[in-house]
Amino acid sequence: MARAAGVIAALGLVGPGFARGQDTPQRTGSTGDWLGTLSVPGTELRIVFHIELTEAGTLAGTLDSPDQGAYGLRLSTVEEDSDSVVFAIASLGGRYTGRLSEDGDAIAGEWTQGGGTFPLQLRRTDAGSLAPVRPQEPRPPFPYEAIDVGFENPEAGIRLAGTLTIPERDGPHPAVVLITGSGPQDRDEAVFGHRPFLVLADRLTRRGIAVLRYDDRGVGESTGDFGTATTQDFSSDALAAVSFLRSRPEVDPTRIGLLGHSEGAIVAPIVAHRSGDVAFVVLLAGTGVNGRDLLIMQAKAINRASGLDETAVERRSELQIRLLDVAASAGSDSAVSEQARAILAAEGVTGQAAEGQVRALVSPWMKYFLIYDPLPALRELDVPVLALSGEKDTQVPPVENLGAVEQALREGGNADVTTEVMPGLNHLFQTAETGSPAEYGSIEQTMSPAALDVIADWIASRAGLE
Repeated sequence: MARAAGVIAALGLVGPGFARGQDTPQRTGSTGDWLGTLSVPGTELRIVFHIELTEAGTLAGTLDSPDQGAYGLRLSTVEEDSDSVVFAIASLGGRYTGRLSEDGDAIAGEWTQGGGTFPLQLRRTDAGSLAPVRPQEPRPPFPYEAIDVGFENPEAGIRLAGTLTIPERDGPHPAVVLITGSGPQDRDEAVFGHRPFLVLADRLTRRGIAVLRYDDRGVGESTGDFGTATTQDFSSDALAAVSFLRSRPEVDPTRIGLLGHSEGAIVAPIVAHRSGDVAFVVLLAGTGVNGRDLLIMQAKAINRASGLDETAVERRSELQIRLLDVAASAGSDSAVSEQARAILAAEGVTGQAAEGQVRALVSPWMKYFLIYDPLPALRELDVPVLALSGEKDTQVPPVENLGAVEQALREGGNADVTTEVMPGLNHLFQTAETGSPAEYGSIEQTMSPAALDVIADWIASRAGLE
């Protein structure tokens, strides 16, 4: 649940949205890979710029923040004039201005973001050595067929694009739809240099289960507007995915299941109730409270895992509660924005940093998420359910959530419910030290083999493969 957590270390270099590079003079002095270390209060962050000359003769580039697990953030501006350069990323409100050295191997400059300006010296580097190590990612050739597919969501008037992996053995096969967590996610649920849905799809397909994973609306090759969508809209997309699988001759329409992670675990019960064609459901890090309560407990857990003392944790929580209460007040966007700016200004938060929070508070997604109660949909689930949580999950803490999920399922009369808190695992089901989102990118493991085993074994059993 990346969006709900607000996992933005230090200056907030990790963020959604990639803008296209703008036209620039045809110069090549700044092309190449540039590495620098940004010193900000409490931490140091390596920053890498990749600048290239396009076939059209313009400059374009991307930004990496390896210590935050962020790679390939598209720069919105790449400009070079004589020995001066400007690299900007509009989606994050960040801008770097600098001057090339005479030998062309260094740039002296400053990074500006959120109202602050910080020195940032860059040197040419072989940035390939900074790429994250992800040993679990599958490599071809695969013992199954992987095909790019597209399907319509007629309710929304959009087309979703994804990948369908099909076992080699004779079908028709049981199948599962993978539903991503919050924030704009691609079909692999790529985050912090990891691609957990790629790893999961590979494991399940090798086990004899067809898997459909797809880009969120407005992401990758899918059409639509992500920015105006709510959890209900995402359930409409997942419902279209189930309908698509039912049309495939390789898939057994009586053995189609859903697997949702984080917000996807909120979406899955909604879809199962609406469809009537869902045979089983897997909930990974599913929530058992409304969005407002989740965000409050989430922030406290993350701040504690980050080492803040209890006084600081409570102070931040009080500020967050005031902002969330303003957002849930049902006032107009302008009224909510004005009140939120005033609250933030009193805490010394202004400029881009404040505006980013204000935009999030008035988004359609946030308005819906704050008041949505997942328990009624869980009580309606009458198919087999596997619900897993990580012991060290700070984004959806297991004590407050998994118990409520199980209780709701059993209150509804579901007789086939399996729940487990998996020792030592975080929100991404990685083996973790503290569970803080700051660890996600530095952990080589994409998904715990123990979690993969539990998921694959349970689906195989409920789908009649064992």
